[in-house]
Amino acid sequence: MEELVLLEIEDHVATLTLNRPETMNSFNVAMVRALGERLAELRFDKRARAVIVTGSGDKAFSAGADLKERAGMTPEQVKEFIFNIRRLMDDVELFPRPVIAAVNGVALGGGTELALASDIRLASETATMGLTETRLAIIPGAGGTQRLPRLVGKGIAKELIFTGRRINAQESLRIGLVNGVYPPAELLAAARRLADEIGQSGPIAVEQAKYAINRGLETDMQTGLAIESNAYWLCIPTEDRLEGLTAFREKRKPVYKGK
Repeated sequence: MEELVLLEIEDHVATLTLNRPETMNSFNVAMVRALGERLAELRFDKRARAVIVTGSGDKAFSAGADLKERAGMTPEQVKEFIFNIRRLMDDVELFPRPVIAAVNGVALGGGTELALASDIRLASETATMGLTETRLAIIPGAGGTQRLPRLVGKGIAKELIFTGRRINAQESLRIGLVNGVYPPAELLAAARRLADEIGQSGPIAVEQAKYAINRGLETDMQTGLAIESNAYWLCIPTEDRLEGLTAFREKRKPVYKGK
């Protein structure tokens, strides 16, 4: 049986590839489970200092939920599926290391929600994104109604969600939904360059910076500053911090070990 989510680790970068190209990498019950299992594998694997998520083939990142499977579900099974995919997106967002979504084609519904749960989004020139659920008389159920307005603003998010409109890569860049747009053949290389650049920073520092940003944005400024302060204190006793100072003094690149 073909693996539903492929995993490759090279040079401190883990690449997760959604692998259902025949269905435009849509999420069925099994693939939701498989992606969750892959993230669990990586959580304590110090080889991976950054994670790239992309889709197999050249057409789709993920077209969202597998509607053929959904059509055969009972209402209770739909509730279970939505609960599990929402929890999966939370796992992506709360993953201790940076997650880069390399959106290599169509990303609709849950595909866009997976990109939203990631820390950084890069898109192919051929990418199409959108939260299209209202066209099916439902709403985004894996975090889209909360993450999209926090990223692009309430007015734009409401327009996109209410209409279920699909937007191209350049429009996604214009509204701040993605960080950069690349020719299809260059997208994964661009994501790997970014992941490699992140990997040259202190792993504990990056993890704590992600925690401080994510948690701080959800509260008031003073509480956010307290979160930042606590995250900073965790970096002080690390071997990596001393290595950074030593490398600076010796005018060489630091060799961080995540300790």
